[in-house]
Amino acid sequence: MPPDIIDRLIAGTYPDPDGGPPLRVQTRAVTLGRSLAGAEAELIRPLALGRRLAVVSDPTTHAVLGARVESALKSLGKVESVVLPNRPHADTETVARICAATRSADALIAVGSGTINDLCKYASACDRKPYAVFATAPSMNGYTSLNAAITVDGLKKSLPAQAPVGAFFDLSILAAAPVRMIRSGLGDSLCRSTAQTDWLLAHLLFDQPYRTMPFALLADDEPELFASAGAPMKGDLEAMEKLVRTLLLSGFGTAICGTSLPASQGEHLISHYGDMLQEPGRPFSLHGEQIGVTTLTMARLQGRMLDGPPPVVSADHSSEEDFIGLFGATLGRSCWKEFRLKRLTAEIAEAVNQRIASQWEEIRNTLAASFVRAEVLERVLREAIAPRAPEDLGWSRASYSEAVRHARKIRNRYTFLDFAADAGILESAIPEIA
Repeated sequence: MPPDIIDRLIAGTYPDPDGGPPLRVQTRAVTLGRSLAGAEAELIRPLALGRRLAVVSDPTTHAVLGARVESALKSLGKVESVVLPNRPHADTETVARICAATRSADALIAVGSGTINDLCKYASACDRKPYAVFATAPSMNGYTSLNAAITVDGLKKSLPAQAPVGAFFDLSILAAAPVRMIRSGLGDSLCRSTAQTDWLLAHLLFDQPYRTMPFALLADDEPELFASAGAPMKGDLEAMEKLVRTLLLSGFGTAICGTSLPASQGEHLISHYGDMLQEPGRPFSLHGEQIGVTTLTMARLQGRMLDGPPPVVSADHSSEEDFIGLFGATLGRSCWKEFRLKRLTAEIAEAVNQRIASQWEEIRNTLAASFVRAEVLERVLREAIAPRAPEDLGWSRASYSEAVRHARKIRNRYTFLDFAADAGILESAIPEIA
């Protein structure tokens, strides 16, 4: 049997499908096992992280796995337990708290999933310390990425961080996670096609850099995961391993690229907008639950435009004053700085229209090769009994439509949201796609 793709990425022997040198990731160890109980110290020992380890968790993950990890790692040296308040926020204030609490540590050990991992990833990078992670739920694809989703002054940003030196997945722990968190991981995996199609659009229209590598990494595991989408929620450890592998490989793809572009496009903008400008009283929903729903929206929009006539775009005449009026002074100025970098001028719009006029059939066929129709993705979510509509998340239709309408304004990423808006069809499409 040939070496596994994850082992080859760690060893630096996986060939680059884009023609570069063999690919290597910064993570030095990845272990997936039916049970890792009793093996925690032996997994950390080869990483040589030092004799002062800070184990960071929250009350839930501490009870599930953190206390066990802390006890096991005491054989390696001094262990400091840092238990954050319940449901911590991934923001700069919490990062500062972690940095202060782990000042004397040589390395951080994250025990948790999305928020805990992002906080430790960013805090350890700020303090130039290594970190490793013991996962508690297969809820997102950020375990092995180089970016952390951190809220700064009210604006959710993807900030440069670092990869864990080790990432460890006890499949029995993951299978016992709340079903919503498992569905969240499936939702986060669903957006490969919409993210790839958005990124490829920016490449084809504006010659922005693009790589096939992140998607080649997922080519074998994604179809198998989607074919048994309901199995991880039923305790099937083989299916759980397939879900974890898909999340890991997605994270590795972004790590190799050095950006979240392969895994975060229009679908994430809608989700981030909803988090930043949340309507009062909206119930809590997990990131991946939201991404499942927003991915369906983006797939509907992409399909509508790819099935339609060649779009004709126009210059965007938005101003900083418009953004301040929409978002308020602080957030408005921050969003404007991002948006103006991709805003179409008359000259750029003319160039794009010339390219579309002469190459639309080729552009459409290239995009169609990565595109997956919404009805296919919806079947995956339906099998997993996962949220498929804004109402399933507790979002009102009005607030969700508002997110679809304005999400493109929060970040410098040109997606089908921008393409539709610049072509004058986004507003009319919202009732159908949202």
